[in-house]
Amino acid sequence: MKAELEKLIELQNTDTNIRRLKNAIKTIPERRAEVEEEFERHAFEIRELENVKAAAHTQHGELEKQSAEAKHNLEKADRDLKASQNQKQYEASVRAAGTLNKEIADLQTKMEENNAAVEEADKALAERAEEAATLVADRAKALKRFDDVVKGQHAELELETHKRAELFATLPKNYAGAYDRLSTRSRDGVAVAEVKNGSCSSCFMALRPQMMLDIKTSSNVINCESCGRILYVMPQEKADSVVSS
Repeated sequence: MKAELEKLIELQNTDTNIRRLKNAIKTIPERRAEVEEEFERHAFEIRELENVKAAAHTQHGELEKQSAEAKHNLEKADRDLKASQNQKQYEASVRAAGTLNKEIADLQTKMEENNAAVEEADKALAERAEEAATLVADRAKALKRFDDVVKGQHAELELETHKRAELFATLPKNYAGAYDRLSTRSRDGVAVAEVKNGSCSSCFMALRPQMMLDIKTSSNVINCESCGRILYVMPQEKADSVVSS
């Protein structure tokens, strides 16, 4: 295989890898969100229990405040009852005391129900404490693995970009120019395409027998008659090594 064509193939492989890495890096926020979302789904029930417990504690404080206020008003109603000067004041104080006693009893019931909800949530959380701890640890490990992959992708992109610059600099200007034109106008950035099963692997156009012969024997670069990409046939020994690997 002609040396320049080998460089073009290597350049294409490098550019394809650079394109893959850039696309992967571009989607880092979405990919990270997917990792976190997976653990969020697992942690949803535990978080709901924590929310129930937190809401119950908040409600407990509010009920205690209401109960204290009702008891204060009941004490006032009792004083008014003892100090009543006539039947009308007496009856009003009795009605107020009765309403307040009922309110205090209702609040006490609500507080008991609220305390039961807190105890139930505490029990459920205690039973799932190991699961919750495991989820936290597993999430941290998964995000660490993800960050390591991202770090590796950045490092690989830097190496591939440097390699690409070196490869491109060694190409004759006419080859470099042709490669740039073809890769720029191609939506997938492919300028050099392998021939597979007698067809261009990019546009899938079947090649004429004479063109197949030219690709294998000619010292010139052969372009696809359909898409214009530079064509090559993988030497048998290299194809065998790719299959075995």
